[in-house]
Amino acid sequence: MTRAGHGRQHEEAKPKFTWAWPSAEQLYVLFSAVLVLGVGRSFYGYMRVQTEQALLWFAPGGLPDLISGAREADWSAPLDDVFIHFDFAQSIAQGAPLEWMPGNGYSSGGTSLLYPFVLALGRLMGFAGLELMHFAATTAAVCTFGALLGMRRIFSGLPPAWSLLLPPALLSVGALAWSLFSGMEVALFLATYALCLVAWDELLIALEAGTATAKSAIWLGLSGLLLLGTRPEAAPLVAVFGVWAALAAKRKASTQLALSTLVLSGAPGALLLATQLWANHHFTGSTSAAGALAKLELHHPYMTSAEVWASWRHFIVYQIERLSGHHFSAAPVVGYVVWPLGAAGLLSHKTRRYAGVLLLSATIWILQVALNGQVRWQNERYSMPAAAWILMAAALGTAALIDLAWQRSRQRSVRLGFACGLAAFWLTFGVAQVPRYRDQIWFFGRASRNILEQHLRAGSYLGFFRQPRPHRILLSDAGALPYASGLPAVDLIGLGGYRSMPWAEASRQGVGAAVELLERVAPADRPDVMALYPGWWSTFVLWFGTPERDFPVRGNVICGGQSKVIYRPNWEPLDQQSAPFALPPGVPQSATVQAEIDVADLLSERASFMHVVPSGRGFVDMKLLPDPRAPLRDLWDAGRVLGPGDGLMFESHFGDWLIVRVAPPRAAKVQLDWFSGKSQVVEVLPSSGWKEVAFNLKDVTAQPLVLRVVEGELTVYHLFVLDAEGSFPKDP
Repeated sequence: MTRAGHGRQHEEAKPKFTWAWPSAEQLYVLFSAVLVLGVGRSFYGYMRVQTEQALLWFAPGGLPDLISGAREADWSAPLDDVFIHFDFAQSIAQGAPLEWMPGNGYSSGGTSLLYPFVLALGRLMGFAGLELMHFAATTAAVCTFGALLGMRRIFSGLPPAWSLLLPPALLSVGALAWSLFSGMEVALFLATYALCLVAWDELLIALEAGTATAKSAIWLGLSGLLLLGTRPEAAPLVAVFGVWAALAAKRKASTQLALSTLVLSGAPGALLLATQLWANHHFTGSTSAAGALAKLELHHPYMTSAEVWASWRHFIVYQIERLSGHHFSAAPVVGYVVWPLGAAGLLSHKTRRYAGVLLLSATIWILQVALNGQVRWQNERYSMPAAAWILMAAALGTAALIDLAWQRSRQRSVRLGFACGLAAFWLTFGVAQVPRYRDQIWFFGRASRNILEQHLRAGSYLGFFRQPRPHRILLSDAGALPYASGLPAVDLIGLGGYRSMPWAEASRQGVGAAVELLERVAPADRPDVMALYPGWWSTFVLWFGTPERDFPVRGNVICGGQSKVIYRPNWEPLDQQSAPFALPPGVPQSATVQAEIDVADLLSERASFMHVVPSGRGFVDMKLLPDPRAPLRDLWDAGRVLGPGDGLMFESHFGDWLIVRVAPPRAAKVQLDWFSGKSQVVEVLPSSGWKEVAFNLKDVTAQPLVLRVVEGELTVYHLFVLDAEGSFPKDP
């Protein structure tokens, strides 16, 4: 064979290159990844533009590593709450899980149990300081991508190409993308929800095929465990998956299989919730988490049941209108079309169960979020999971409608017209979303800059520049300040938690109730610096603080005030002797205090079973007045305001006298009631300072007692029960 022949034979042996068009599944993965990276890049890219501008303003040379603890100083987050997660993650990395910071004790103030552990991995991997937000951003991107991969399951009954509608639908709303990439747990929550949905669907498929095993139900239970670990309020969603599967098991097999399915799918999550409730009650005295106590209208101390009901209905309507009329579209009406499109998935047997579970999840979530009095703040972030499920249902409904049109009409023009109509809607939706998306990217960057300018600067100042360095901060923003400073803190709002005291409940009662708890902190452990918004805490900062420095914010869109002020505190008014100013006439000087009730101190009230009758009254007020025993010193106390007919019901030791501390600006009349008896009406005259009113208890034969205002208004600050010399507690 000639050389030329060998050459031709070699050429013929070469494999020919053929182009293989990627499958719909491969396109979906690629499309989802590109969209997630693109959207994340747009938000984080602009955030860093804004934070770099902030650095040029207050630190032209850049923030030192000492402050940021990281190689890059221009990472931030659009919410102070993100740094609460960072605080918990830091504690986990330091070996103190479930503590806001080591040494503060158990805290129920975190919105997620699982997410801080995820962030702690980043901290252990070396993401220090502000770079932990870089890890949170990576986590958000991975979880959003994972959620898209898992939620592709809802299109399993349709041609694979229709699933390509899901990624742009989910990421088409700027406010939802804002929440997904904010550094909060929303992306992880949607990823664990997708995992739960896949496990639920696999169990239903196995039940329909008659091949279901305990392993399938356990897999659903473990997925539900992760979902509840991410957001404990997802319990109704886990219940939906479990009950749905149990009903399917009963229909296909037997009641016994249904019960075992329900138990196996629900037991892991139920055990987690029971453990959390026990821990909350054991360590804090309340089964409810601190966030619920601070935010839910159900726990509002001064709202009646009718007011709670009205608020709940208002916030249901508010969420629907705000999502539809604002976040879903800048054009009128367009955003409302998403809801019927989501319901359209119920029309096809191929998509019905997926549409049903998405719509049910969104409905449950909206109903739950409506209990939160803060749903209006922070870009409606609490409603965003519901927005995600509605958008996914709308994409599924669109595909279902087109599929139905293709099945039921043989005319090509009808099919194409129907598809073009839906395409026109989504095009209009996308165009109308452009200004909203632009606003949300700007808002993300500006909010992140605000947090950096105010919270992180203030924290850096306190932790690394102020001399002497504080040993503890008193604050009302539980996140960035302690994270940036590395200092322990007491959070007056109560999300952080400190020594098992009911800070969240107290703060909800009023400023005075929170300060009453601060009175219980040992003087050596009290904060030696305060970082507060002056407008949040009434006269508290004026009475106890001397301004030292403030940290203003330019163009504020997210911070609680225009300026965070650093104060030097003076706690001396909290340390006065807790005893009656004087003894009533006829009582020997040797009389002793048998019982003390510090009104508005929740722990003292609990010990005496004190509550206001009727409920919903007794707003907490406070005063700082000269101590009658030493007029050159001030004495502070908080109490409850009682109007006509209001009373304080309590139980105490039987004694000879009841001393009531008041400071009445106007005259009032009060009376002591008990079962089958009452005292004479006592008139309380106006006073410009502290005074005390005495009741003789010789005729009291039963508990509890009710100190009731008969006429006028009176604030009661303290109660003392005295025993005269030689007397003993009387039998009831």
